[in-house]
Amino acid sequence: MTNPKIFSTSLNFQEDYPCPVCRIGKISSMPLMEAMSCDFCQEIFTVNLESQQIKMPSRQPPLVWRWNGFKWNQAQLEGVELGWGYVLAAIAFVIFPTSLIGIGAYYLPPNSDVPLSWIPYIWTLLTFVLHLSIIVWIFIEIYQIPIRAYWRAISHWRNGITR
Repeated sequence: MTNPKIFSTSLNFQEDYPCPVCRIGKISSMPLMEAMSCDFCQEIFTVNLESQQIKMPSRQPPLVWRWNGFKWNQAQLEGVELGWGYVLAAIAFVIFPTSLIGIGAYYLPPNSDVPLSWIPYIWTLLTFVLHLSIIVWIFIEIYQIPIRAYWRAISHWRNGITR
């Protein structure tokens, strides 16, 4: 007898699928609705069976995942195309200000007998860390990585075990 897990399955309301948002729970159909919900992160998805897609309408623009028969393809923003130009702009946003401050600290160093002579080097490091954190924050906001949902679900899970 052949293993049924080898063959791809199409998206339907009768089966459970891994949640593309939290990657921990399972999404299944909601009774009397043409929607699915996750049992871990509690996200609700609208389903398009013809195009084998689910959409997370709780954010704008909504995230869309396509089922390929085995797993969910990477999330895409509906109607938004992020290309290499955005990647290059993000890299320039991190590297250019850091380089300017670092070059200034290198070519115009303070006197070594000044008590706060280390500030230009710390300033350069802080510029890099803060600009990088801005890019990471924008990435998290665009792709809606559910950090709060992870923490909330884990705390519910821990509270359920400890009770």
